[in-house]
Amino acid sequence: MELKLERIARKSTYTIGKMYINGEYFCDTIEDVDRGLKQTDDLNKISSVKVKGQTAIPTGEYIVTKTFSTRFKRNMYLLNNVPGFEGIRIHSGNTEKDTEGCLILGKNKAVGKVLESRDTVNAFEKILDKVLSKEQICIVVE
Repeated sequence: MELKLERIARKSTYTIGKMYINGEYFCDTIEDVDRGLKQTDDLNKISSVKVKGQTAIPTGEYIVTKTFSTRFKRNMYLLNNVPGFEGIRIHSGNTEKDTEGCLILGKNKAVGKVLESRDTVNAFEKILDKVLSKEQICIVVE
């Protein structure tokens, strides 16, 4: 299964995107500020550009798995091997303040926010759960 996150609005404090599942639009996203990092950048560059808790993950392609989150106390989807970042999850929230690099799903019906996030994440997880044991899940962030 292929997920694609297309960043469409880069603002001074947040980034809005569109999430696709196998080429079909699924929902909107909100992340921290896109600071132009790429998966291929060396760790020194990432470290020098990254602002802790205020930087979107580097663009690139990542394997997605479902693991237990000690922070959220439940199984959640995780982006693996994100250079310069740890524990990048896909979860609910409303603004960039609800994330430290993670991807927040919802509907961008208000400026600088996503709404209906919990319902959106639940629907997203149901779709991914159906294929999790059958095929690899990857996400392309662009």
